[in-house]
Amino acid sequence: MSNSAGVNWAGNVTYQSSGLAEPTSLDELRNLITSASTVRALGTRHCFNHLADTAGLQISTHRLPIPVEIDADTCRAWVPAAMRYGDLAVILEKQGWALHNYASLPHISVAGAIATGTHGSGDRNGTLASVVTGLEIVTAQGDVITLDEQDPRLSGAVVSLGALGVITRVQLTIEPSFVITQQVFDGVSRDQVRESFDAVFSAAYSVSCFTTWAPDGVAQLWVKGRETDVMPSSTWLGGHLADGKRHPVPGCDPIHCTEQGDFGASFDRLPHFKLEFTPSSGEEFQTEYLVPRTEAPRLLSELEVLAPRIHPLLMVSEWRTMRADEQWLSPAQGRDTVGIHFTWKPEPAVFEVLPAIDELLGGSGGRPHWGKLFDADVEALRSRYPRFNDFAELVTQWDPTGKFANDMTNTLLNGAGRIGQ
Repeated sequence: MSNSAGVNWAGNVTYQSSGLAEPTSLDELRNLITSASTVRALGTRHCFNHLADTAGLQISTHRLPIPVEIDADTCRAWVPAAMRYGDLAVILEKQGWALHNYASLPHISVAGAIATGTHGSGDRNGTLASVVTGLEIVTAQGDVITLDEQDPRLSGAVVSLGALGVITRVQLTIEPSFVITQQVFDGVSRDQVRESFDAVFSAAYSVSCFTTWAPDGVAQLWVKGRETDVMPSSTWLGGHLADGKRHPVPGCDPIHCTEQGDFGASFDRLPHFKLEFTPSSGEEFQTEYLVPRTEAPRLLSELEVLAPRIHPLLMVSEWRTMRADEQWLSPAQGRDTVGIHFTWKPEPAVFEVLPAIDELLGGSGGRPHWGKLFDADVEALRSRYPRFNDFAELVTQWDPTGKFANDMTNTLLNGAGRIGQ
């Protein structure tokens, strides 16, 4: 056991934990949980707030000897909770399988991604949590519980914020492997993207719009299509097909980014960054709000009022779409959703603009990504989730003494005031 878990990926959170344990067996994990007063699971540390922090013990399950088990008859796979999506994708591809989607980064862990409601992109695609069909969790009492699709608690336990226990295995729906081609369009008009919103984001399997919210109103479209998709022509929405690889952040070397033009394995094109590279130093902040699809064009227009405050602090902003899911605490729960993401320069002034973003986006039902920076009123945030009280009751049943609680979850479940930093 190490004395400290150190810092998160971005370097903006120094963990308070008394130590980091990396058990190598299920029994060792159970003993660690039952003997500790407070515990939090730690994934790949790609969380920008204090959700993974604790004054007690942090536990990583990446050393547990858990295999990937594929059931071709049911199109399901049990996978280690701590496995990175990129590593899992390579294993699946070798056996002719794939996941339906991936986040921008293939470097994040399966359990960490689903527990915070992380998503991929595409009008026809659900979030990463939407394809979870089973969980294996070690509870505060050291019991190993397996939930399947027939258990009504599964929808409450997937996006769990780490508040129910330590996840060891996850069952996912898989599908036959497929290929994707990626095109990037430079110089697109931000206004035209908003005006043609449905046409733009239904144009291919996955579409992302990047902008710096600069006064010139320019954006960039990353369009990722399957073989059956009819891709846009060489000019589109005032923009033109890029003449080479691009990085989402203007001026950055695109060597770390996924390839354009030729078809490649889905896991090699749907993320924006390659697994074999660290996409950046991590010296950035991130914020994301997931807003109702029906409200997105209006909200993106109204954000122009905040653009003079956003642009000087921003590296890049991304707009993406996803289908509704039914996970209780998923930001996409119950509605088709648009993610409005901000990658910030790591400057203190960022925290001054967060309340204004929540007032605009949260005020129209926008739900912040659980693993990123936001500044929201707790009572207002809880009201945006129709099943929030059901989740709170599940936490009470599973962890009555608060073994898996921390300051952030306590504030969310029991407190008042502001939350998210």
